[in-house]
Amino acid sequence: MSTTNHLNSNKNNTLIPILIIAGLFFIFGFVTWINGALIPFMKTINELTSAQSFLVASASYISFVVMALPASYILNKIGYRKGMSLGLFVMAIGALVFIPAAEARTYWVFLAGIFIQGMGMTLLQTASNPYITILGPIESAAKRIAIMGIANKVAGALGSLIFGAILLSGIDEIKEKLNNVDATEKAQLLDTMADSVVMPYIIMAVVLFILGILIRKAPLPHVEAEPIEEVVEGETTKTSIFQFPHLWLGVLTLFVYVGAEVIAGDTIIAYGISLGISGDEAKYFTTFTLMAMVATYALGVFLIPKYINQALALKLSAVLGIVLTFCIVFTTGFISILFVAALGVANALVWPAVWPLTLKGLGKFTKTASALLIMAISGGAIIPPLYGKLVDGKKLELITQGLSEAAASAESATSGYWILLPCYLIILYYAISGHKLGLKK
Repeated sequence: MSTTNHLNSNKNNTLIPILIIAGLFFIFGFVTWINGALIPFMKTINELTSAQSFLVASASYISFVVMALPASYILNKIGYRKGMSLGLFVMAIGALVFIPAAEARTYWVFLAGIFIQGMGMTLLQTASNPYITILGPIESAAKRIAIMGIANKVAGALGSLIFGAILLSGIDEIKEKLNNVDATEKAQLLDTMADSVVMPYIIMAVVLFILGILIRKAPLPHVEAEPIEEVVEGETTKTSIFQFPHLWLGVLTLFVYVGAEVIAGDTIIAYGISLGISGDEAKYFTTFTLMAMVATYALGVFLIPKYINQALALKLSAVLGIVLTFCIVFTTGFISILFVAALGVANALVWPAVWPLTLKGLGKFTKTASALLIMAISGGAIIPPLYGKLVDGKKLELITQGLSEAAASAESATSGYWILLPCYLIILYYAISGHKLGLKK
């Protein structure tokens, strides 16, 4: 067989698995990015503070810490295909929990449903990210992951728009009414609002169950990572996961990155509302962030690895993130919102670049390392509530200084974005030298 025919054969062999994995990225993109609409919705129906409302993100992302290592164990026992199917079934169960949560209008039950969905997503992510990374050459892994990112964020944009329309339509009028009614009428209004999540989550559960059955029949070939000796040539085989400093720095980098990405996508609607923009207009803002990511993913598919390597893509992303952070906090109004949306450009290529840079040279440790990287997604559980805490603290300080509540809300929401600066500085360090630590050519 000629070299050309062999390459074409390889491409054909990987095309169907790539499309299947892209479908899975679409699913958890849809489910993950509806949080942007859920946060202001939950804040209203459960009468929460900013910090409490961001527990929506925490419940989703903390599941990655709880489930990552068990997910790795499950995948080793039952394989990729059955593991992905199980993940979809678990997500469907999480969607069904929203029905009793809406009936009782109880925040912790909503959070339990979101957490269960997160457990299912952990199984999907633990299987699909390393799978797509090692499905072809490591040098072009960022390109394949960028394609996954396009599927993920297009789904996220659709989810945000659909759920924004369902959950946030008329939210400003309802909030106005809540200030002028008695306790009984207020409870009735909030109960009616809570019921609006029931039908969308029933539909979601049905779709996830069907997909869980279909994935069992999917043609996914067996793949393994390259052995470690090919990267650390001339050294004895390493015996412990703790002998790879670049892996642990990669985990930290992914932790702060996911936190920054979630802040960019999940706070922007609430940020717009705090600046005095109506909920009907603000519901589109998460889509701005996600579309910025999609455009940058497409650029990454074109540029990597032909024109720029994965490390350079990471450096450029980190520098842009630092610049945009300053732009957000030193501007106001809709311009500031656009800079938050532009974080989508800074964030898009971080995930695709960090995975291959971190998994490089790990060989037999790849599955364990992948579980650790999935655990790093918990950055999305911890950093957004810290943003909420900063906002609440600053708002209280400004009100005590005599500022009106509206002005204090706007200024405090803007200043909260300072939390992004250390995140992007850590990403920049990993891009410059962190990813090389402990690896010899």
